[in-house]
Amino acid sequence: MDINAAEVRRAAAATPPSDPAAEPNGSEILVKCLQAEGVRYLWGYPGGAVLYIYDALYKQDTIQHVLVRHEQAAVHAADGYARATGEVGVAIVTSGPGVTNAVTGIATAYMDSIPMVIITGQVPTPAIGMDAFQECDTVGITRPVVKHNFLVKDVRDLATTIKKAFHIARSGRPGPVVVDVPKDISIARTAFHYPERIEMRSYNPVRKGHGGQIRKAVQLLLQAERPYLYSGGGVVLGNASAELRELAALLGFPCTNTLMGLGAIPASDPKFLGMLGMHGTYEANMAMQHCDVLLAVGARFDDRVIGNPKHFAQVARKIIHVDIDPSSISKRVKVDIPIVGDVKDVLQELIAQVRAGAARPDAARLAAWWAQIEEWRRRECLAFRPSDAVIKPQMVVRKLHELTRGRDVYITSDVGQHQMWAAQYFGFEEPRRWINSGGLGTMGVGLPYAMGIKLARPESEVFCITGEGSIQMCLQELSTCKQYDTPVKIVSLNNRYLGMVRQWQELDYEGRYSHSYMDALPDFVKLAESYGHVGMLIEKPADVEPALREAIRLKDRTVFLDVRTDPTENVWPMVKAGKGISEMLLGSEDL
Repeated sequence: MDINAAEVRRAAAATPPSDPAAEPNGSEILVKCLQAEGVRYLWGYPGGAVLYIYDALYKQDTIQHVLVRHEQAAVHAADGYARATGEVGVAIVTSGPGVTNAVTGIATAYMDSIPMVIITGQVPTPAIGMDAFQECDTVGITRPVVKHNFLVKDVRDLATTIKKAFHIARSGRPGPVVVDVPKDISIARTAFHYPERIEMRSYNPVRKGHGGQIRKAVQLLLQAERPYLYSGGGVVLGNASAELRELAALLGFPCTNTLMGLGAIPASDPKFLGMLGMHGTYEANMAMQHCDVLLAVGARFDDRVIGNPKHFAQVARKIIHVDIDPSSISKRVKVDIPIVGDVKDVLQELIAQVRAGAARPDAARLAAWWAQIEEWRRRECLAFRPSDAVIKPQMVVRKLHELTRGRDVYITSDVGQHQMWAAQYFGFEEPRRWINSGGLGTMGVGLPYAMGIKLARPESEVFCITGEGSIQMCLQELSTCKQYDTPVKIVSLNNRYLGMVRQWQELDYEGRYSHSYMDALPDFVKLAESYGHVGMLIEKPADVEPALREAIRLKDRTVFLDVRTDPTENVWPMVKAGKGISEMLLGSEDL
């Protein structure tokens, strides 16, 4: 008898499962814990180590399990659900390859600070370290890409561990938490008690910002000549968009969002200068480089935002940095007024102090700063040359925005040129409507994200803007869309290249397009139809709007639009690697 079977039988024999008075087993306890947390959806893929958990799921009807076609997609779908709703996303995978397949999804969530709990199966505890079938060191493998992880060694600890996992995932700076459950723990029995609250002596994230630091920040902002509000994904995750908008309106300051922060300030707000960074607008980047007082909220000054830190530091400016995570402050850029705290609470206190005082920004100096910004805006850095002969990808995104303006719409994307065009040309008016992978830059997330959102928001329209390279990473999830009736719309900007790779090869590698050309693509229309969906091929600019309108009309069908776009088009503006944020290429004429 193998170790696995022997341990499971011994655990099961401890209390006969047929005894109606028996205490619940670990699998039943796990399900009860998820129910206590209000979990509605669970994405996963079964395997030997989690079969008792799946048996417990079969016996209940409050949690809907979604069977994906690959464990990576399970985590991505739960991730998309969490990004759109603000709730903790939950996924379950089996041991060994189930875990390793899930790592990319876990790392994606970790880099973007997404609250998630991932349940992983493990071989029975006596078999751990014995190279058992489908065994891997889950705790060791995931340690660098989780906020925390647990290996449950005693069924009596299971409920408390799940409570801790959800608490850690959603509090402070959010992130994914892995709970590794050995198979013998999933069948062992004990009394069930789920704690109402949890105390962790070693984990107490700060919420309230330091009052003295906030007073200094207000004083500095009101004295600024060239102020700037720079916000990132932390504002979206912290549900602080309303406070950010109120502060911007109160002060009249120009604003910018990072890629992950889009929607925190409405794209239509005249104070919004657009996204900043490597593919940000000219005016957003120039204002970032030349401001004299910068308020950074829930952002981390990463390499895709400020470019070369030495170049950024060449201009003297005072920096106020608000973040829930103290390790993010002064990590890449030295700041003058650090404020550790929940961004919503800190912004509320900033607003209260500004309103309570009589001082206001100097109108003349602020007007002069706005005059400079308007001069930068006149460069019209996002202008592109339309064509009647070939489909421009920018036009597709802009047309989609026009047709869905004012509607209840979520946009997901994969990673590459199409991601940047979506960020540049789709004007996001609200937070949590733009769902993409920022920190890790993971291809293949767009379709699973869309599936997760559609389950959470069934009445909303969900569009996945992707490319022919990215979509093939998790293309098999079209089967999941069919099984669970999640009618999403896939807009594939098909330029027959790994577009961003090709762009860099054109600019930095003298046009040596090494392995970036996709010369064996499937017929995406027939492929979509084979999964039971609607497929459309769009090859002419004049056909783009009718196709988008038809996709919108087909409310209850998943639609795959294979849009054949200009293969030579590049994303502009662009800050090349190693350059400063204001050293932008605005088009091929700058090469």
